[in-house]
Amino acid sequence: MNYNFREIEGKWQRYWRENQTFRAVAGGKRQKYYCLEMFPYPSGSGLHVGHLKNYVPTDAFCRFKSMQGFNVLHPMGWDAFGQPAENEAIRRNRNPREMVPEYAATYRETLVKTGCSYDWQREINSSIPDYYRWTQWMFLLLLRKGLAYRATAPINWCPACKTGLANEEVRDGRCWRCDSPVEKKPMPQWFFRITAYAERLLADLEKLDWSEGMKEMQRDWIGRSEGAEVDFPVTGNSGAAIRVFTTRPDTLFGATFIVLAPEHPLLPEITAADRRAEVEAYARKAQAESEIDRLNAERAKTGVFTGATAVNPVNGEKIPIWTADYVLPGYGTGAIMCVPGHDERDFAFARKFNLPIVQVVSRDGSAYELEAAEAAEGIAVHSGQWSGLPTAEFKKAINRWLEEKGVGRPTVNYRLRDWLISRQRYWGAPIPVIHCPACGEVAVPEEQLPVLLPDVENYQPTGTGESPLAAIESFVRTACPQCGGPARRETDTMGGYACSAWYFLRFADPGNAKAFAAREALDYWLPVDQYTGGIEHARSHLLYARFWTKVLFDEGLLGFEEPFLNLRNQGSLLALTPGRRPRPQEQAEGGEDRIVDWIVLKHDERDQVPAEQVVWRWARMSKSKGNVVTPDEIIGRYGADSLRVYEMFVAPFEDDVQWSEEGIQGSHRFVSRVWRWLQAALPLYRADWRNGPPAAPEARPVRRKLHQTVQKVGAQLESFQFNTAVAAVMELLNEIYAYAPLDRDALVAGRDPAVISELAETLDLLLAPFAPHLAEEVWRQLGGDGSVYRAPWPAFDPEVAAAEAVNVMVQVNGKIKDKVTVPLDCDEETVKAAVLASEKTRQLLAGRQVAKMIFVKNKMLSIVLK
Repeated sequence: MNYNFREIEGKWQRYWRENQTFRAVAGGKRQKYYCLEMFPYPSGSGLHVGHLKNYVPTDAFCRFKSMQGFNVLHPMGWDAFGQPAENEAIRRNRNPREMVPEYAATYRETLVKTGCSYDWQREINSSIPDYYRWTQWMFLLLLRKGLAYRATAPINWCPACKTGLANEEVRDGRCWRCDSPVEKKPMPQWFFRITAYAERLLADLEKLDWSEGMKEMQRDWIGRSEGAEVDFPVTGNSGAAIRVFTTRPDTLFGATFIVLAPEHPLLPEITAADRRAEVEAYARKAQAESEIDRLNAERAKTGVFTGATAVNPVNGEKIPIWTADYVLPGYGTGAIMCVPGHDERDFAFARKFNLPIVQVVSRDGSAYELEAAEAAEGIAVHSGQWSGLPTAEFKKAINRWLEEKGVGRPTVNYRLRDWLISRQRYWGAPIPVIHCPACGEVAVPEEQLPVLLPDVENYQPTGTGESPLAAIESFVRTACPQCGGPARRETDTMGGYACSAWYFLRFADPGNAKAFAAREALDYWLPVDQYTGGIEHARSHLLYARFWTKVLFDEGLLGFEEPFLNLRNQGSLLALTPGRRPRPQEQAEGGEDRIVDWIVLKHDERDQVPAEQVVWRWARMSKSKGNVVTPDEIIGRYGADSLRVYEMFVAPFEDDVQWSEEGIQGSHRFVSRVWRWLQAALPLYRADWRNGPPAAPEARPVRRKLHQTVQKVGAQLESFQFNTAVAAVMELLNEIYAYAPLDRDALVAGRDPAVISELAETLDLLLAPFAPHLAEEVWRQLGGDGSVYRAPWPAFDPEVAAAEAVNVMVQVNGKIKDKVTVPLDCDEETVKAAVLASEKTRQLLAGRQVAKMIFVKNKMLSIVLK
């Protein structure tokens, strides 16, 4: 009677494949439900059990929705273009064209073995021409709308990956993929004008059922701030003015100097001749530093005076213009007005370089010596006609004055920068633009799409700022679509995030050769009802996908503005990982802002480091750390159903959890225990159990538990509480064994066949999302039709589920002193009678007078004594 998972799981995986059980077809009476996990990039030789912390619970949820009667779309594909796959190909000295399909096939095989209910007929691969043709088509749409443009700008440059990075791909000053420090490098690049949608991206977050933490991450990244733009004319330079943005225009009278970013375009123009050498040297040094180093508040302030001055427009005073590395070109205007009396950073800079510090805001309206910067709002002082005004009033008044005088205006600024899409890499969708000496930048005609990525032997990044495609003359040389003259193709490719910004749309109609998807299919399936994936994509993929969706909506191509109505973020699976303490040089390389205290041991180091020097820590599973456990090895030992139960039971969906094979063993025991009881129950099973007489009194407790569990599991699956849902089924199984234990491999005699039938059938249906192979086998043994995937989710009877009695707490003068058991939902007088009949309560009340009693139905009777 042991559960032969190898035979049963293989059998039902074949059945699902041959019968296309999970194929989603638009239309019919069933309401659609589109559930999607973020599709993976095939950048490793296989999935590990950490990946399944997203895929398995989401699959259980899809199975549950199908059993609820929904027409479920649950597709899967591969985010195949971009740095992750190309870096892996370089590491293995392979061509990504050959490697990516192999990796994708391995991923697919693992997901099939795990029992995931994907509609594989909708499988997509972003590196296939039939797919990236539409990525290029969307680029052209953005170009026509003025939302794609080419500009020379200082970009984030990863020297290891040898390519530019979007701001969202830089994390703590390092490359999102290889963790190398990022540099700034001026280059001509392609951008998407996502900033044009900043306000809508911010406002529409309120429409979404996302966690508040995820919404806050996007709000912070978009970074809306209200203030004013103010022009400071440069002294002796007719027409030149430095524009600054400030959220505190009320402090303009306290602006005693200006600081420009070393990359500011006006810096060379305004710098005095005798200061030029020092300023240029400082600018070169600053541009070589990482952004995180430049923004580090703990660093000593540095800067250089340009020799130029500007006029403060509110008081006419000349103030010096400096350049300093803590001002970045990508935020605001790349120039700041400095008010040292009311900004800590400006205060420290002014103290170091002996610059004036003027108080213009007071706590109480009086003037006093400032010992430190006071950033809080208050009452204006030393501010001309506006002295005495509270900050809020002064802001409105000064904004009006600035606008009337033509030297400024109220404005809203955003931290969000335009999306850098160019990559100087091979493995990506070619940008469909042609550079013509006569016509300039010309879009590739739509009928010539896709611009095919040429097959090459040497695809490694050049590091020169040009893509490897630049060296392929047969690709580069072409004719201008407008004038017919000789021209050159754009050789940068698009970053992988371009392909993933719309993939969820393609799943609605993946075989369409005439459009990215038919409008009818999009209107039926979209938007995505439930989306799951890592929180690390808050400031990249999720933002980009929302942007592209809004652009397509504005173009009339979609009927919705937000792609993902609900979003859930899974936690990580951690593995015990060997590492070592850093050597002195490695510690120094970490820098003040990035302290290195533990380094993962590489494979070739593990035999060289003495055992006593190895430091073990829990770390997120990843191939690079060499700490992965593969699903295949676990499935081979315990079965897919046991692995699935473990992935869902071990911790809440959103929490990190430490991997434990002991936990898998526990899940395997549970699955085996379910199987043994269900097999023992089969001889007593009657399909017409609903038509029998009422259950005997001794079956009431187990039936009550059964119906309570159906109610609880359904509610918890809806809210992604998989661990407590599995725990509820485990508790039910204990109750079932208590009611109908096994005598060897058979149920003890004397149990009501109708009750056994109800228990067996309902238990099997409850297990179907978690252990689908076992559930399919038992469903067929019970005489069920088709797949349990389409069987109805069990209903619960509230009357059967209701507790027959409850414990009511007795509180005396605020402290719990007793409890009484009374019928459920009984009235106040019945409870009072039961309480006063309790010997313990009678002793407590003896000789004392009751002032009042407070009754809370089914919970408490509170007695207050005089």
